[in-house]
Amino acid sequence: MHETATNRTRPELTAMLRQNVPRYTSYPTAPHFHSGVDAGLLQGWINALKDDDELSLYLHIPYCHRLCWFCACHTKHTRHYAPVATFLRALHSEIETVGRLMSGRGRVRAVHLGGGSPTMLKPDDMLVLGKALRNQLDLRSDARISVEIEPRDIDEARLDALAAIGMTRASLGVQDFHPKVQKAINREQSFRSTKSVVDGVRARGVKSVNLDLLYGLPHQTLESVAATVAHALTLQPDRIALFGYAHVPWFKKHQTMIDDAWLPDPAERLAQSQRAAQLIGDAGYEPVGLDHFAKPDDALAIAARNGGLHRNFQGYTEDNCETLIGLGPSSISRFRQGYAQNIVSTGEYEKAVMTGQLATARGIKLSLDDLARGWVIEGLMCNFAFSALELVERFGEVGQKLLCQASRLAIAGSGSLLAMDGNDFVVPQESRPLVRTVAAKFDKYLEMGTARYSVAV
Repeated sequence: MHETATNRTRPELTAMLRQNVPRYTSYPTAPHFHSGVDAGLLQGWINALKDDDELSLYLHIPYCHRLCWFCACHTKHTRHYAPVATFLRALHSEIETVGRLMSGRGRVRAVHLGGGSPTMLKPDDMLVLGKALRNQLDLRSDARISVEIEPRDIDEARLDALAAIGMTRASLGVQDFHPKVQKAINREQSFRSTKSVVDGVRARGVKSVNLDLLYGLPHQTLESVAATVAHALTLQPDRIALFGYAHVPWFKKHQTMIDDAWLPDPAERLAQSQRAAQLIGDAGYEPVGLDHFAKPDDALAIAARNGGLHRNFQGYTEDNCETLIGLGPSSISRFRQGYAQNIVSTGEYEKAVMTGQLATARGIKLSLDDLARGWVIEGLMCNFAFSALELVERFGEVGQKLLCQASRLAIAGSGSLLAMDGNDFVVPQESRPLVRTVAAKFDKYLEMGTARYSVAV
């Protein structure tokens, strides 16, 4: 049986369930980016790439046919294709600019198409986009290409196009199969339509299928979450992402369509997450980090077992490329030197890139302290632990200071949040649902800004 913290979270920890903390898909987190990182600085980072550097690409498609009330992504809905076609011309211009600046440096090992909804693109546009990436950037012949699929968009021609561009992993948003929940989040999607897409991608040779499920949604109960998990498991996904709904109506105004009274409280959210995790684990999936699960022979599960798990803006990944180049509005690039984010507004992004310029709006340069804290936070988020010896070996005096901070945390909390186990600092089993709270203890920026975050679990 998959071990969870069910019924074992100590009373003194339950109060932390209401704390609002970042999800730590980066460190420092995006609210602390600033305009001091501009297109000129990003160009310098690109120029510093080496010929044999391996890198990843993320393409952000900022449109959907229909806006889901739960969504916190940078996207907009449109009933017409003309704005999408205009955006695609700008995206191709950005791809050309980045390709020209890279001048053959770097080899692309992984591509992720996200949104919004990449699958609202017309099949011919998908094919042209795939060709542009291979022509302008050096994609390895075995590059992994993952695509976020909106089942309500998809048809046979789009499935054929995705197969033709080399899709190796399909990621399908499910969220919940209960009709009442789906109506409350404006996403009515039948199990039959989801199964049809899963069958369709597998029939075309795509070997990896990921399903995204959510807990903490309006009107969800333990029983409805369990029923959704049971239905999802019949599809035999290779991976399952089990996310907590982030209710941030101050950030995404359309979430005001969800009445706060419909939402489970933090204790109920925790119970839902633990029940879902138990069912997934009992089905033979291995836990990966905080909220992912994978079949034992999946690359993500293997990376988790072997200490090769990483975390980026798409969540947990086995991708260990140091460089991630983001394309499209709001997308974030990660270089050794720091982070750079594109203009969020689609219209302003299009104006910038159509003149042959980079669309960088803000970012942050990484100090040694940032790198050390980021390493600790990634270790906690991925492995619920980090090595004290390696921390000092990697970061010297800066690492030593963080080591002292970790020791104080372990002593002050009597080991409830962080404890010593030989040479390692570890998050105890019963506290692992609160690992974001533990990671936040090492975030020096957290008290510096006014950003608001979602609840810890």
